[in-house]
Amino acid sequence: MWVNGCKWMFLIIGTMIGAGYASGRELWQFFGPESGLAIGLFAVLFSVCCAVIMTISYNQQSTHYIPILHALMGKKVAKLYDGMIFLYLFTTTVVMLAGGGATLEVIHIPYWGGVFILMMMVVLLFLRGSEGMTTMNAIIIPILIFCLLGVLFVFQSLLGFPITIDFTQQGNWPSALTFTALNILPLVAVLGAVGHRIRHQGEIWVASIGSGLILGAISFLYNESLIQVAGDLVVYEIPLFAIMKHYPYYMVLVMSGLLWLAIYTTAAAGIFGLSSRMGAVLNWPSWLLALTLLGFMVPLTTFGFSTLIAVLYPLYGILNLYVFAAILLYPIFHHRLVQRS
Repeated sequence: MWVNGCKWMFLIIGTMIGAGYASGRELWQFFGPESGLAIGLFAVLFSVCCAVIMTISYNQQSTHYIPILHALMGKKVAKLYDGMIFLYLFTTTVVMLAGGGATLEVIHIPYWGGVFILMMMVVLLFLRGSEGMTTMNAIIIPILIFCLLGVLFVFQSLLGFPITIDFTQQGNWPSALTFTALNILPLVAVLGAVGHRIRHQGEIWVASIGSGLILGAISFLYNESLIQVAGDLVVYEIPLFAIMKHYPYYMVLVMSGLLWLAIYTTAAAGIFGLSSRMGAVLNWPSWLLALTLLGFMVPLTTFGFSTLIAVLYPLYGILNLYVFAAILLYPIFHHRLVQRS
């Protein structure tokens, strides 16, 4: 139970910790000062959402996300969200491919070489099917967490841990709702693909509570560190590097590698959700589905996606809030949530 629970926990964290989160950009956009309560509320809401999604997935013994959508909102509305999740995963994975190519240019690997490397690493991951995805997260995510926490703890120790929480100044708590909702669609897509591999209810509680606690702790420490360098964040496109501005250059390279790994895990999670959905229609091996999807994506990395993202992401935000509300209300209207149907 504990081993499998940790495996799902790392899958959840790997889906959540993308390049935006690891760089600090998402955290600073949603939180910042007066956010201690907001981050605590996010950790609770995130755990609840994971528990509900995983329980539905377990009850349905699902292999993709459609049964989750049917349970949450009915078959008619689920058709709309099926298309939106597919489009969301597709566009975000294209952006990750472009980001992976651009990141490796720092070490003088040509852009297309970086895109090809990321593409091949994702395809190789799926030679073992879904097992490859969970194994990768079990190896990479602890490394990401260790490196990120190491940098943040050293930074805080140099400052003497100036962390204080004034509970009379916690006006940013609504950000917990929007930040949690932002990450709902990829969670539904990824966790819906592993329901048939969950063997015990205990795995769900280990994964959901563990991921909420770990992400809550990292988010709080990261946010508090960013507050200390708030004046420098207008200069740095990647907030993490504002924290590391006095670190040795080799540490900057190490953390650049960490950001690339975060891009890799996000791209892999996107392909995992897409290939599991397509696998319900096409009886192809996982690696062939992954290769086909990536083949369609690679040419699109040449386009400018700023306009596309400017239009789609606000729409995703609204749609995510609807799914978020449906997940929170599900246990109220379905009292047998803890029983497998």
